[in-house]
Amino acid sequence: MHQQDELAEVEDYFSRLEDGTIALRLYGDWSAGCIPVSPRKVEEQLTAAQASRLVFDTTQLRSWDSGLLTFLLKIKSLCARLEVAFHEDNLPPGARRLLAIAADRPGRSQEVGRKPPALLERVADRAISAGRMVMDMLAFLGEATVAFGRLLRGRARFRGVDLWEIMRECGASALPIVSLISLLVGMIFAFVGAVQLSMFGAEIYVASLVGISIVRVMGAIMTGIIMAGRTGASFAARIGTMQVNEEIDALSTLGISPMEFLVLPRIIALTLMMPLLCLYADLMGILGGLLVGVTMLDLNVMEYLEMTKNTVRLKDFWVGLFHSGVFGVLVALSGCLRGVQCGRSASAVGDAATSAVVTSIVNIIVATAVITVICNILGI
Repeated sequence: MHQQDELAEVEDYFSRLEDGTIALRLYGDWSAGCIPVSPRKVEEQLTAAQASRLVFDTTQLRSWDSGLLTFLLKIKSLCARLEVAFHEDNLPPGARRLLAIAADRPGRSQEVGRKPPALLERVADRAISAGRMVMDMLAFLGEATVAFGRLLRGRARFRGVDLWEIMRECGASALPIVSLISLLVGMIFAFVGAVQLSMFGAEIYVASLVGISIVRVMGAIMTGIIMAGRTGASFAARIGTMQVNEEIDALSTLGISPMEFLVLPRIIALTLMMPLLCLYADLMGILGGLLVGVTMLDLNVMEYLEMTKNTVRLKDFWVGLFHSGVFGVLVALSGCLRGVQCGRSASAVGDAATSAVVTSIVNIIVATAVITVICNILGI
């Protein structure tokens, strides 16, 4: 008797219509924890009637919540498996909207079961992404050029106090790490050179090796890499955080160009500070070589300095300063570009900082190769 009563109660929710249609009546309360009909009962009714369509009657539905949505998602999946048409026209508008959202965002099981794209499709996606990235970089470079042109005409809008603060952060605040790295690099160069030159009794030429390598290119490269990891990542993180907090959108709404207000001061500050940091790095690198020459090779201080002065030419300093100026522009542009391209989440800020460092270092290496080839062609 109990099973018959339960069967009669369940069948009150179903009615068979013409053309193999089953109508499921949703009346009363359909909330989480009190769903009166299970998906298994629906499957039994659809199978027994060999139904081709499932419709809903919600004229007497009083209340519902996420429990009804979960039930409908299971029934929709069941209908797809049984090849039964699922008609949701009579459902509440809110339930239909939630079902549409759920359909647009498939579950993880569906994503896992989906076949991986073909090789040609993956290559096409990578090519399209690379093309978009190049176009974004060119557009950003064009906007930066326009902003610099407005600066030359005296029409750029940014605060001078921001420029001075950024110059302090890029310059004086970076001296400790530049000092340590440059000193150690000079000592390493001197030690490696001494191991080979001591075999020929030519330890004095350690001063020439360290002086030319540090002044001409290595001082600028090490300073550029340091600033890429320190300042470039800082630019990307700060601008990216402003992107997340919608501060950049607020500037645009107020009619203030983010390129002039945020990017231009950073490019100017880093471009001006990099040559000065490079000169300081050259000094510390030569000092590191001097320490190794005096302590390990028993060279005289004045002898070492005189050899350095006779070997290092003025054009070597200019080549190194030119390297550093180019590196300053590249690091500033890379950091600001990744910051502007940052998404709207906390993880996107971290990704932007990481991408800024990688992009800056790659640009530094490529620029070094290009400048070296040009100098070789010009005989500098």
